[in-house]
Amino acid sequence: MLLFFSQVQMYTYGGHESEVIMEKSSQYYLIDAKVLPEVFEKVVSVKRLLQSGKVKSVNEATHMNGISRSAYYKYKDYIFPFYETSRGKVMTLFFVVENFSGILSRIIGCIALAKANIITINQNIPINGLADITISVETDSMVQSIEQMMESISEIEGVRRQEILARE
Repeated sequence: MLLFFSQVQMYTYGGHESEVIMEKSSQYYLIDAKVLPEVFEKVVSVKRLLQSGKVKSVNEATHMNGISRSAYYKYKDYIFPFYETSRGKVMTLFFVVENFSGILSRIIGCIALAKANIITINQNIPINGLADITISVETDSMVQSIEQMMESISEIEGVRRQEILARE
């Protein structure tokens, strides 16, 4: 899981849990969650539970995740899963696909199911049986996360590689 952070400064008190201070001017970093204190992933989990409606209160969600309400409130406005920061943006997606009939149609079908709005499509001439495809999409009306959409595209037979090239 990747988490998206506002500008952070980390320090440790004699081996105790790291403390994070939020700065007033925002800069953003994309950080692999494996290197962060567990509390950050728990805050994201609480936010997901609340958004899904599986729990009725912050108290219930924080209890289920084993964190205090104060820890949740301290970090909730500063920590977001990557896909949440992608809403309402234009994203450029890149794919390397095998050259056979219908593969682009299947990719477009996954994008349509996610309700992303396709702005441009560019497919290069296949070389050695592989073609590069670049697709730009608007994400503001999506019903799935970018993460879910890219996962469904990766399951299409013949998709060899995929990545998010840019986000505006």
